[in-house]
Formats: sequence, C-alpha cells, structure tokens
Amino acid sequence: MNLFLWTADPADEAHLPLYERLKAMGFDGIELPVFEAIPERFRALGERLDAMGLERTAVTVCGAEDNPIDPDPAVRRRALEERKRVVDCCEAGGMELLGGPLYSALGVFSGAAPTAAEWNRSVEYLRDLADYAERAHVQLGLEFLNRFEIYLLNCAEDTTRLVEEVGRPNVGVHYDTFHAHIEEKDVAEAVAGCAAKLNHVHISESDRSTPGCGQVNWSATFDALQAADYDGWLVIEAFGSALLELAAATKIWRRMFEDEEILASEGLAFMKREWEDRAKDTGGPG
Repeated sequence: MNLFLWTADPADEAHLPLYERLKAMGFDGIELPVFEAIPERFRALGERLDAMGLERTAVTVCGAEDNPIDPDPAVRRRALEERKRVVDCCEAGGMELLGGPLYSALGVFSGAAPTAAEWNRSVEYLRDLADYAERAHVQLGLEFLNRFEIYLLNCAEDTTRLVEEVGRPNVGVHYDTFHAHIEEKDVAEAVAGCAAKLNHVHISESDRSTPGCGQVNWSATFDALQAADYDGWLVIEAFGSALLELAAATKIWRRMFEDEEILASEGLAFMKREWEDRAKDTGGPG
C-alpha cells in the first residue's frame, strides 16, 4: 500500500499504528514517499517495520530546482545529488526499490515535445544514479506519467526504450495503471511490450480511488501481467484530499471514497481476488 493516501512524511512515528493496521489487513509491504531525505529517520523506521514484518519500497519525484533534464548543468548536478540522498534513505530503511518519475521533473513543461538533448541528459543522469543505487542494492523503476503531468515519458514503449538505453541491470519500467489508462491504446499490448523490463506496478484506479471501482481495464491488465509472469510488487496507489499539497498536485477536488482504510482493505481484496483467480486458471504464481 502506497502511503500517499495518508502522508508525505512516513518516518513520523505517529503513523506507526496505521502501519500495524495495514499489516493486519494482509498487506505484505508499504510504499514510502521520500521527500525529506534524512537516512537516519528511515533507518529507525525500517527497524520498526522489520519488527512488524512489513517489507517496503519507496517513491519520489524531481522538481524544477533539481530537474535531471534541465539545460543548466548545476541543476542537473543537484538532481543527481538529491536522488543519491534518496537512495541513501532506501539503503538505510531497507527499501528494495525506488520508483516514480526519476528521469525528469514533475509538472515542468517546455511547451514542446522532448528533445534529443533532454533525452540524452536523462540517460546520462540515470546511468550515474543507477551505478550509485547498485552499490546500495536498490532497483530503480522509471514510471511513465500522463501528458498532463510530465512530457519526457508518457507510455510504456518509450519508457522501455529509455531503460534499454540506460543499460543498467537495476533499472526497469514502473507501470502505473492510472497513467496507462489515459495514454495507452491497448493495455495488454503495453504490458507485453515492457514485460522484459517490468520491475514495479502501481494499481491505481481511473479516478485515483478504490481499485476496481472505476474504468481501468482490469481484466486485460491482470491477464497481461499474468501472461508476462510478473512476480514483483503490486502496489495500490490512491489519493485523497487530506494532504492539501498532494491533493493540488494530483488534482483531487472531491472525495472519491468513504474512508482511507476501507479503500485499502477493499483494494487489497480486489487485487488478491483478481490475481489468485488467474493463478488458479493458469497454474501460475499466486
């Protein structure tokens, strides 16, 4: 379960009872937003989560001040140093994978399509970041976003091409069903096309609320993931209005669900049902 539904500061000890409840619901792990990159805080949190039996992944974003594809070399250097600190937090807190749009800044647009120079800047930066993350035993998942949030990567095909050009074994495609619902013409084809590089999946509904209650083509999505023998994380990512900054960034203006923990519980039951039904039919992993 991604924690954006509740917080952008998961290391705050006030959230520990929530994590206990998520574990009791049946979640195997939680996904931690890393914005304030202080490794010591995440080391302490990791120890508490180990005691609970919760594994974890991480997610972060880049901004205008640390944009990996900015023409200013100083901004690009800042981007690498900031992401290295996030990797340090992952290593300290036991987060095995760092996902998100790591390749360029969220919400920053040039007013034109991406250029070859921007693409090449991203490749160079990602190779350096991947080498640093490899030493920390951290995988990187590059998440393509829809055209209204980012412009360098909007589809699985381009993300796969970038991953291949970066050419590092710990870099893969982070597939998000919300963004794919907007951008992909055929989600089964999109999953199949990136399957060899796929290392992380966000289960996110078309309205960002409870998975299974919107318009995402779940049947085709789960069929394709099973056909691809995907065995990584399936992480619910939903957003509400409790966090004003996140609500503004994700354009959440009305409440789309009854309660955060009901969303988590119902979303988990939906994921397990969809996955296990197909595993029974195919004899694949449950």
